[in-house]
Amino acid sequence: MSNLEKMHTGDLYRPDDPAIEIQQKQLLNRLYDYNQTRVTEPEKQQAILTELFAEIGPNCYIEPPFHANFGGHHVHFGSNIYANFNLTLVDDTHIYVGDQTMIGPNVTLATAGHPILPELRAQNYQYNMPVHIGRNCWLGTGVIVLPGVTIGDNVVVGAGSIVTKDLPDNVVAAGNPCRVMRQVSDHDRQYYFKDRQIDPKLLN
Repeated sequence: MSNLEKMHTGDLYRPDDPAIEIQQKQLLNRLYDYNQTRVTEPEKQQAILTELFAEIGPNCYIEPPFHANFGGHHVHFGSNIYANFNLTLVDDTHIYVGDQTMIGPNVTLATAGHPILPELRAQNYQYNMPVHIGRNCWLGTGVIVLPGVTIGDNVVVGAGSIVTKDLPDNVVAAGNPCRVMRQVSDHDRQYYFKDRQIDPKLLN
């Protein structure tokens, strides 16, 4: 099995393979073009993202600068996804993000890891595990999601959290390491921030 194939199996492999490096450089050159676009060029931005990503639905926007190890080549975005400045996708293998998800500034979704054993790191070995983010999630500023993690639907992850384990649907989670704080509840249908009440007409 080639190193290119091992990128997506979870096996240890050498990322310094020339076949990987050639592909990666081509994709990063195109990502550079995206980061040079202007806010007044939405059609150009969408065209470049469509070219780079494995999949991307309608009405997705990523604020430049945007960073990705493979330019988004292994990234699968649903529809209506917004990502703020400095999104970093360590997309050495596949990253999936569901519809309507919002991503705060300086968020990292990482699929790549390295062995703890120093002898293997010295030989430049790496492994990759996919990341799955559900539908209608909100990842706050500075969230880090580690390799192999799955986050369910309708999840809010608090700013600065480091997500090391899977999170179920419909929860608010925060911390380092990130843990479930509570369920999304009836209280959240009445208040959007502290004592600020939601106009019921907004829920119709």
